[in-house]
Amino acid sequence: MDPRTVHEACEAVMPACLPYAVYRPWARLEHFRLLRTSVRRGGPLLVHDCGSRAWMRRRLAREAGRQGRELHLVLLDVGAATALDGQRARGRHTSARVFARHRRGLGRLLAEFTRYARSGGPVPIPEAASVLLLDTVSRSRAEAVRFGGAN
Repeated sequence: MDPRTVHEACEAVMPACLPYAVYRPWARLEHFRLLRTSVRRGGPLLVHDCGSRAWMRRRLAREAGRQGRELHLVLLDVGAATALDGQRARGRHTSARVFARHRRGLGRLLAEFTRYARSGGPVPIPEAASVLLLDTVSRSRAEAVRFGGAN
């Protein structure tokens, strides 16, 4: 699930003169409603998120846990230039302010992992059953995401 899909669906039914900032709260609520519905439906679910929203991870983990399922997190740390190139290649545009906020959030999360790896402190994302961190090289070699056993 990608919030951009909901953004585009909302954009399609809104007057062209209406800026996204005006209907963004409605689009976000719709995205969260669809997330909840999808998680409750069961089965594998891949959620695209900037990684900086701890409340979102907790919520997804709680919903999955109610069904006896687990949250597995895949983090992409490919650098700002590569991320922006990917955005452009997919026809997306993110404002500099929003991109900077997402980078700060991911930076905090990665710093927590670094502290955890060095000192053995608290697990940075206790709600995740597993975490996979991909950099540019490992991302280019990843061929698939598989969930669970033979379903």
